[in-house]
Amino acid sequence: MFLYIIRHGEPDYTTDSLTENGIKQAKALAPRMQKHGVDEIYCSPLGRAKQTAQPTCDLLKLPMTIEDWMNEDELHKELSVDCGYGTRNWAFGCQNTKMKEQHYTAQNWHTNPIFRTCASALGGYNRIAASGDEFIERLGYKREGNIYKIITPSEKRIAAFCHHGISTTWLSHLLSIPPNILWSSFDISHSTVTMLVFRNNPDGYTAPQCMFLSDISHIYKEDAPLNAAVDLFISGDRP
Repeated sequence: MFLYIIRHGEPDYTTDSLTENGIKQAKALAPRMQKHGVDEIYCSPLGRAKQTAQPTCDLLKLPMTIEDWMNEDELHKELSVDCGYGTRNWAFGCQNTKMKEQHYTAQNWHTNPIFRTCASALGGYNRIAASGDEFIERLGYKREGNIYKIITPSEKRIAAFCHHGISTTWLSHLLSIPPNILWSSFDISHSTVTMLVFRNNPDGYTAPQCMFLSDISHIYKEDAPLNAAVDLFISGDRP
């Protein structure tokens, strides 16, 4: 089985919709997903994710199945911290070196001061891990420890349109990478594609492998706009 985890396009968070650039990014995704031969499309219930998935659904003539557990708003409440001035932001958006200190491990990462003021850092992480496992089991692969028992071997190509927080949290669990390490070491941009493969091994067990992360090749192919920060980095310009 192939699992494509796709972040929504550039958003207007105040209206939970895509910007003009985000709409162009979503349209650029559709022919790429057609080329990959996607069989099923799942999506967060939030508007920005659904708007990103819609061009792919239209082109492939596939239904969009809503997965409530992919709603990032709930996870943001659990994993955000007070940034001052009445705003809250992702705890893992704090200085990344603070999350990589050696005495914070896969078992005690949530005791790092960065996460202590969250409403429920460990609870939020565990909720996404459990919901993600239930989702993968519906697709034919049952989690056992850090690997998956193959219940129903599949060659299907599954697309999941969701969000940054959901994607990175879920990837940490899928790949058995401590969340503080994954959050501090990897990032994903708008409208990007991450692909995992679940190989149908003859012994009946599999472990997903990441074939690519936050890929933006469709953006280049369709000459769609990049995320502003990525655009600056690639062009070499300075703000």
